[in-house]
Amino acid sequence: MDSGTRTGRASRMPPAERRAAIVAATLPLVLSHGAAVSTRQIAEAAGIAEGTIFRVFPDKEALMCAVTAAAFDPAPSLRRLAGIDRALPLRERLVAAAAILQEGVSGAIALIDALGLTGPPPQRDGRQARGGHTGRNDAFRAAVVDLIGADAHRLTVPAAHFAHVLNLLVFSGTHPKMTDGRPLAPAEVVGILLDGTLRPGSREPDPHHHHTAPEELDD
Repeated sequence: MDSGTRTGRASRMPPAERRAAIVAATLPLVLSHGAAVSTRQIAEAAGIAEGTIFRVFPDKEALMCAVTAAAFDPAPSLRRLAGIDRALPLRERLVAAAAILQEGVSGAIALIDALGLTGPPPQRDGRQARGGHTGRNDAFRAAVVDLIGADAHRLTVPAAHFAHVLNLLVFSGTHPKMTDGRPLAPAEVVGILLDGTLRPGSREPDPHHHHTAPEELDD
């Protein structure tokens, strides 16, 4: 333990950093214990005195709201998506994106289950977070479209639709109640979209499309 714990006083830290540290220490405890986690457990995990929590948060409910808000904040995942190397081949970029999206879905579902919720929690005043589901989904679709970039012409559907289907496959292929314990790997999600599931040479003519088949998407 650090000197702050031994003396009962936390070492000096800017309020925003202290708040973020407490939230980070609380999230894994919530996943293990649900809403029953105590402020004493949180203080021990954060290496601070219990009273320090209440110098940053007015009460435990406010802390729990901050934890859920942080867990459902799309910004970290969006930053990771933006950081994918655009010089990689399209398939590799998309597999990396699917992995990031899956991590976000898995974390959100785990928190929802731990708290016994039926969906993303509202803010403390009862309102849904700004933008709600639609805002988050729009942001992730836009990030995938940006990731596809100049390769959009290689797809048989608009990049925005591809991004929409990718999000659907990631969610349904990750949710434990939909996968029966057999989640789809990121490469499998991308393979379904880019390659389909018919064996090479066994494709049937599609009466709704009259265009030249796109080039292979492996490079």
